[in-house]
This record gives sequence, structure tokens and C-alpha cells, in this order.
Amino acid sequence: MFLPEETLVLPAEAHCTYRAPLNVETRRRLTLALAITAVVMLVELTGGWLAGSLALLADAAHMLADVAALGLALLAAWIAQRPATPERSFGFMRLEILAALVNGAVLFAIAIGIGVEAWHRFRTPPLVNGALLLGVAGVGFVANLVAVTVLHRDHEHSLNQRGAYLHVLGDLLGSVGALIAGVIVLTLGWTLADPIISVFIGALVLGSAWRLVKESADVLLEATPAHIALADVHDRIASVPGVESVHDLHLWTVTSGVVAMSGHLVVKNPTDNQPVLEAVQDRMRALGIAHVTVQVEREPICD
Repeated sequence: MFLPEETLVLPAEAHCTYRAPLNVETRRRLTLALAITAVVMLVELTGGWLAGSLALLADAAHMLADVAALGLALLAAWIAQRPATPERSFGFMRLEILAALVNGAVLFAIAIGIGVEAWHRFRTPPLVNGALLLGVAGVGFVANLVAVTVLHRDHEHSLNQRGAYLHVLGDLLGSVGALIAGVIVLTLGWTLADPIISVFIGALVLGSAWRLVKESADVLLEATPAHIALADVHDRIASVPGVESVHDLHLWTVTSGVVAMSGHLVVKNPTDNQPVLEAVQDRMRALGIAHVTVQVEREPICD
């Protein structure tokens, strides 16, 4: 006789409520990067206005968006730690993905804005104070380098943190471009170097924005995680002793670092149900899949 569903239990640790890992150190780094970015933004905005430099103003505008982006990332990281509720069984973990998507969209807008302003400056090159441009860019470069170093650690493990990191990395590239523009304007007097380098900065920002938006959209569309092959998951489950077949297999990312899987298993012998469930749980955990939901059937049931 088929065992009642309530008897098909996984080991105790499988009943955990999965939440995004609480990382106080990550929030501390985001706060520090936010403070550095806000100060440098004010310096570059003032310096760009006085020097008449688009490179500095473009970078300052980028940093203004970054202040909002870092604040959003910090807020999302904090809210994501709130516990699950009956209405939100996974809690607020996906808020980090929404924050990353918004940050990517803002990066797109910034890149386009830089390109439009650069076009106007190609047609009517303004006067640029090369010495002031170079000095302010130097200050911005040092500060942005510190901020990038602060956020570099573990930025690959969270889309939300990666969005913040890419914003600050764009600021660093902007500072490098402004430094180059300052050197050219100061030594050669060629003011067109300022908008040309701004376009280059905008192109780099655009590339980062596309990657961030694509990865965020993949999570929201519940696409199979890029680092796990669905065929590999199928084969690992199908090779468990007692499993006749596997169907309706799904694999998706809940939020950064939390991968979920669901599937139907055909197990002919009801006494194999519990060993099969435990074996599947172990094999999925080895792949980094934290949340496993399995339906055991004696005959295939199509949904």
C-alpha cells in the first residue's frame, strides 16, 4: 500500500525556512561605499561645473545615481532578512533581485544620457579647465578605488551587491577617463578629448547594465541557473536506486545563493520512498541546491 504523504519526510535539516544569509559585514561595506560615493559626487559635481568638464559632470551624474543605487541595495539587503509570512512564504529575499534590476535600468539611462550630452559637445566644444579637471579627477579616482576595494569581496555571490559594485566600478572608470581627459586638455589643449572619453565611459557602463539586467531578469523569469545543468540534475536523480523515472523537473533561483528544485519521481516500491527522498536531498545539496520539493508517485501523474 502506498504510504500516506505525511509519512514521507526528509531529514530535519530539510525543513528549514530558507532565508538569504545574514551578512552584517556586507551591509557595513555597502554603508562605507555609500558614504564615500556621496562625498566624491559632491566634489566632482562642483569641480565639473567650475571646470566646464563633461567627463566630470557625467561621472558626478553617474555617482548621483549610484548614491541612490547603493542606498537601494542597502535597504534591500536589510529588508531581505525579514522572516517569511503566510502571504510571502519565501519572505522578502527577491527584493534584492528587484533592486538589482532597478540598478541595471538606471545604468542604462545614465549611459544614454552621457551619449546625448557628448553629442552636443562634439558639435559645440566648450572651454575646459584642464588643471581643475585633472585635480578633481585625481581625488575621485583615489576615493572610488577605495570604494571598489571595499565592495569587491563576495560581489559575485549576490546580484544586489554586484549591482552596487558595478555602479562603483563605473565611477572608477569614469575617474580614470576624467584623468586621461585632464592630461590631454592640459598638455595639448584638445577639449574634444573630454566628450570622446565620456562616450567610452558610457559604453562601458552600458555593457555592465546589460549583464546586470539580463541576470536579474533570468532570476525573475525563473530560468535555470547558468551554473547548474538541468540534464545533470535529472541524471543524478534518475540514478538513485528505486527511481524508475523523473518528470516535471524544474530548477530556478529564488535569490542570490538560494536555488530551488521541484520534480516528480516514479518509485514503484513504496518502501523505497523515504530512502529515495533522502538520497535526492543529499545529491541536490552537493550541487548547491538549497530547497528541494519532490513528489513521489507509483505511476506518472501529469499536471
